[in-house]
Amino acid sequence: MGRRALVLGGGGVTGVAWEIGLIAGLADLGIDLAAADVIIGTSAGSVAGADIACGQEPEALYQAQLAPPAPEPAARMGWRIIGRLLWVMSTSPDPVRARARIGRWALAARTMPEADRRKVIEARVPASDWPGKNLKVTAVDARTGEFTVFDSAGDASLVDAVGASCAVPGVWPPVTIGNRRFVDGGVRSVANADLAAGYERVVIVAPVAKGAGHMTSPRRQAAALTAAGARVVLVQPGRTAVHAIGRNVLDSSRRAAAATAGRAQAAAEAAPVRGVWQAGWMGA
Repeated sequence: MGRRALVLGGGGVTGVAWEIGLIAGLADLGIDLAAADVIIGTSAGSVAGADIACGQEPEALYQAQLAPPAPEPAARMGWRIIGRLLWVMSTSPDPVRARARIGRWALAARTMPEADRRKVIEARVPASDWPGKNLKVTAVDARTGEFTVFDSAGDASLVDAVGASCAVPGVWPPVTIGNRRFVDGGVRSVANADLAAGYERVVIVAPVAKGAGHMTSPRRQAAALTAAGARVVLVQPGRTAVHAIGRNVLDSSRRAAAATAGRAQAAAEAAPVRGVWQAGWMGA
């Protein structure tokens, strides 16, 4: 097992932008999060994780977030969808059954064609093949509620794995991989930081830091990792970043503002992140 884990949580299009801005800002200060022994990405975090795992330079990624977004179908993560997810998670006694209920709803929802959505993901993912770096991408089986972790050892392509992890129920179509269909890994947890168990140093970057019902929050997962002996730091959006991200995390027009806020926030987060990431690390 390696020593350092980077966990990148979900948070929509603006979450990707904020994460990229934060990573670029920390890189400016000599903190290279891409040097992790494992990168764990959920939903938005799977996009940012694939970007840095594939060797993309933080500055180039940041500049891409500032550019006008490519035309794509508009989407909204409204209160109707959020309310339904929260209600299911709060009223189902079993987490797997709760995820299966959400999956069934996602399978029945009217969304854009799966093939069209795949083209959007292809444009976002920097490579068709899995990177040499240890990247793990989370998703949930829409029919069974089973939690799934994709990596280079499996049969799923990087594009399909990221697409599955980003398949927000009720907004985007579930992704077909083999004979199974998958939805957003955030249905299980917005960060799935417990996958970093066994690593000595863990940085959790969570655009959304709250949990609900069976969806364990990044804060609780960070506390559990700390209790198990790891050195952990949780980074979540500050007040300025929350305002920049906005209420609709799927609003691509707010990407630049979210990325800028993430980069600005890096200065305030540098000391605690460096304390976990670099203390005692001979390669840093």
